[in-house]
Formats: sequence, structure tokens, C-alpha cells
Amino acid sequence: MELIEVRTLTKVYRLGDVAVHALSDVSLTAERGEFMAIMGPSGSGKSTFMNILGCLDKPTSGQYFLDGVEVARMERDRLAEIRNRKIGFVFQGFNLLRRTSALENVELPMLYGGTPAKERREKAAAALEVVGLAGRGHHHTNQLSGGQQQRVAIARAIVNEAPLLFADEPTGNLDTKTSVEIMELFVKLNREAKITVILVTHEPDIAAFSRRVIRFLDGRIVSDEVAGAAA
Repeated sequence: MELIEVRTLTKVYRLGDVAVHALSDVSLTAERGEFMAIMGPSGSGKSTFMNILGCLDKPTSGQYFLDGVEVARMERDRLAEIRNRKIGFVFQGFNLLRRTSALENVELPMLYGGTPAKERREKAAAALEVVGLAGRGHHHTNQLSGGQQQRVAIARAIVNEAPLLFADEPTGNLDTKTSVEIMELFVKLNREAKITVILVTHEPDIAAFSRRVIRFLDGRIVSDEVAGAAA
């Protein structure tokens, strides 16, 4: 069953009198449980595309169906609700609250959703266990290594059991060994929890963990291939 369907997405930015076409007539579908990498040089449109898929931005034209619902024209508050229920995000810079415990960081998405405190703590602890940080919940983030911080960020992204996980250059601040460990965790979440993973990366060795690689150039998809170690 399709989790994502986009039809002729176009995004145009205005810089004075100049129209910049960040995306031009992009169409694709993604099934539930896919592991997809998005690649392309700077300015190719891949980040704009991810922002639209993540309900962080709206297209100028075209349609975007997420889990069967057309979201491209939704108001900001409704998009925020969709993001909280349907989407988890992991970024290169971890985006954790400093001098705050790992457990409290993982609880944040549930705070926005009004989850009771006891349930928040239990679900956050369970998510930390899934990412290999059982017993580290009370450590402040500045007491954790880069790899551990990224695991906290992944726990935060999955704690609401969202079916879709976006990872934007998630290994960019990590060494090679830790990068492999983090990518193996994404593969595990994809295979065992059936989470759909969409990865944005510049690095072919990181993209190789995915099952499908989509390459952008000048706002268009130029290739869409099934490949990678996770296949």
C-alpha cells in the first residue's frame, strides 16, 4: 500500500523578479516499509523535496498524498498535527535540548500531543531501549557521545510510532564506525518495525544502506534505482 504519492510537484521561489524553480513536475510513489535514499548536488532540489514530504513546506503546484490524505494545501496547524502523528525527523545536528536528560528529549513529541506524564516516561524509556540506550535515560545530552546523541534523536523520532521517518544527513557529524552503527539501526527499524525511512545524503556509502536510490538534478528526478545493501 502506498504511503506517499506525489503528482507533478513544483516549487518556485521568487527572488525579486527572478523565478527559481527548486522543483519541476516531480512525481513518485513510495510503499509502506520502503527504505529510500535521496541524493543530488547542492541546489538539486532534494532538500526542498524532503521539506515538502515532511510537511515543513508547501508546493507551488501539484499534489501530495500522505497515507491517502491530500496534505499539500492544508493549513499550518493541521500540517503540524500531521507531522506529530505521522512523521519523525532525524537531523545531522541532532537538535537535542542541552542540559536536559535523554528521557526528557524523547518525551518532547508526546508533550505536544498531550500524552499523560506516566505514559510519556514509559514510552520514552521503551524507545531508548529500542535504540540501544536502556539505562541512559537520565544522562544529560552533553554527557553523551555524538553517536549516543543521534540515538536519542532517533528514539525521539520513533516514540509516537509514526510510520514515516526522515533522516537528513544523519551521519554527517559522526565518524565512520559510528555512522555504520547508526545506519544499521535505521535498517533494523525499517525491517523489524516496518518504518518507512527516507534518507537524504551526499554519501554513496551511506545511500548503499537503502533499498532504493533517487537522484535529483536541477529540480527533477534523473534516476530512480533499486539497489543497496539493505535490498
